[in-house]
Amino acid sequence: MNTSGKMLSGRFWNSKVRSQNVSNKEKWLGYLLGPCGALLFNAVMATYLNVYYTDVLGLGTVWGGMFLVVFPIVSKIIDAITNVIMGAVIDRTRTGQGKARPWLLLSAPLVAVTGVLLFVVPSGNEALQIVWVMLSYNLYYSVAYTIYNMSHNLMVPLSTRNTSQRGVLAVFNNISTIMMSGIVVALIFPMAIIPSLGTSKNLWIICMCVLSCISLPLVLLEYYFTKERVTAETNGKEEKKVPFILQLKAIFTDKYMLLLLGYFLLYTLTSQLKNVSLPYYCNYVLGEYADGITQTLVSVLGGIPMGIGIFAVWPLAKKFGKKNITVIGFLLYALGSGICWIAPTNMYVVLVGQFIKNIGGLPCAYVFMALFADTLDHLEWKNGFRCDGVAMSAYSVIITAAAGIVTGIFNGGISAAGYLAPETVNAMPELTDAMQKIMENPDGTFSIIFNQPESVVTAFVLFFVGLETIGGIAYALMLMPVTVENTVGRKQLVIRMRQKAACEARGEEWIEPEIRAAKEQKEQDEEAEEYFRKELKERCEKKGLDYEAELQKHIDAMQAKAEKQAENEKKAAEKAAAKAEKARLKREAKIAEMTPEQLAEKDARQKAREQKAEEKWAEESAAGEVIYNAMQAALAEYEEKHAASKKSDPKAE
Repeated sequence: MNTSGKMLSGRFWNSKVRSQNVSNKEKWLGYLLGPCGALLFNAVMATYLNVYYTDVLGLGTVWGGMFLVVFPIVSKIIDAITNVIMGAVIDRTRTGQGKARPWLLLSAPLVAVTGVLLFVVPSGNEALQIVWVMLSYNLYYSVAYTIYNMSHNLMVPLSTRNTSQRGVLAVFNNISTIMMSGIVVALIFPMAIIPSLGTSKNLWIICMCVLSCISLPLVLLEYYFTKERVTAETNGKEEKKVPFILQLKAIFTDKYMLLLLGYFLLYTLTSQLKNVSLPYYCNYVLGEYADGITQTLVSVLGGIPMGIGIFAVWPLAKKFGKKNITVIGFLLYALGSGICWIAPTNMYVVLVGQFIKNIGGLPCAYVFMALFADTLDHLEWKNGFRCDGVAMSAYSVIITAAAGIVTGIFNGGISAAGYLAPETVNAMPELTDAMQKIMENPDGTFSIIFNQPESVVTAFVLFFVGLETIGGIAYALMLMPVTVENTVGRKQLVIRMRQKAACEARGEEWIEPEIRAAKEQKEQDEEAEEYFRKELKERCEKKGLDYEAELQKHIDAMQAKAEKQAENEKKAAEKAAAKAEKARLKREAKIAEMTPEQLAEKDARQKAREQKAEEKWAEESAAGEVIYNAMQAALAEYEEKHAASKKSDPKAE
């Protein structure tokens, strides 16, 4: 999609976000509401698709139980490959709407259609079912959701370089994830949806097709209310072509990125095992099959902190640091999971443990993407080019590969332990000691739910709470060395200086990206206004209306809107000034209470910290300069070879 900005340049495709600062519409519509459709459907898939395969389609016995072990792992290998390809494609995309947003637009119909195909599996012929499941699974995960997930995850890093605004967007983005997985899927589904579906295939198809189709308009909403300000910094400029191998080298030789990706791999494996095992754990260990209350209670008591955290986590992260608050959180995370592991069948103990665990999980849920975005800026400073698409492909490969590994491990584990899947019959059978219960489905059939062997119960407990107890401690240790946020502000200044130097070296006038973008936006607004007036005049002539009167109404409305916006900006500035003044007075009052000795000690500590920070920055800056020069030399060599190749063969690209 290398179109030099021509593709999707029409007015119809333009983002509805015009401000160079993050706006409220952008936060609420683009980063909170817009992602809800695709994230809701995918959260349902993460928790219940395996249940549909084992309990509704009865695929747990195919190939002696090996189909649901091998098929997910092989499929995720394909998915991992498509993620890498998609990352490279995004990095090479050049359109008027950015490099990630166009793919967000394409994913909208793909996610809806392939989501439907996942569930409309033909009945009767086992071979046809297997082929259908493999094709639909890979069309959804390897194609449609890969395109959506890659572009969606890049919206925060590409939205702005302002770390505070980027952090707010990361929080809003994660709120939508938490709302879908932590409220709708974890609360509403087990209480109101799953019990009414039973093991009826037709009811599952109707429910899941509706959810899949809901994603279409919401993904479009996300597309229209997001904006790639970072990408816009290079609009209209000829960018250096960066070889894929250099981008890979930049990512996989950086300690911060390796630590974050390593942590994320381990975290994803354990958390997805917990998600897959959740309904099984609640059905057979803590409660009864689809009783409508056990899973809801676990999710409610465990999920309440996720709602409270919306208001608490970012102020804490700003005060103590994103990494520091995440490390402390993971120690609580391990403590809460350990409490559950002590008494996994006791409802009260499990609820307390889940509550504590989810308090500890707040920081990683809300601020991780902001920390990841800081690392992307760090990579740009260090190497002289951005690696957004490739880095995000590595991030997505972890998610996708982990899902296949997790599903294979889980299904293999419970199959080896002797899992007894429910059976659907047409007539009411006689209840025996081997049965947990018999459920009557809305379509008149009956589901026989069996008691599970002790070995299966042990597997459910290990997958749901045991692994996260160990994992919480490991996550904290892995994140301790990640200090990228400490110097990201300085690195952004260096990036801006390099952009200015490159512009002046080309003999062009340097204009700050924010000023240039505002100028371009003004020109677009003027063009849109001219087009609107032309349409208005034609409409008035057609309907016999007074054009001047209608135009004045429009001008008055625009002026009122501008005045309201100016008033809101004034209030926001006054609020920020008042907050700063309050903080200043608080600091002065605290200093006034200190003795001269305490003040001297405080100043000495502050100077020591500043000196240490300067020494670390000087050391990192020198090391970074060496890598930057090496990467620029490698780029120059590549461009020289590429130019020679084009000279010998003008048709070569």
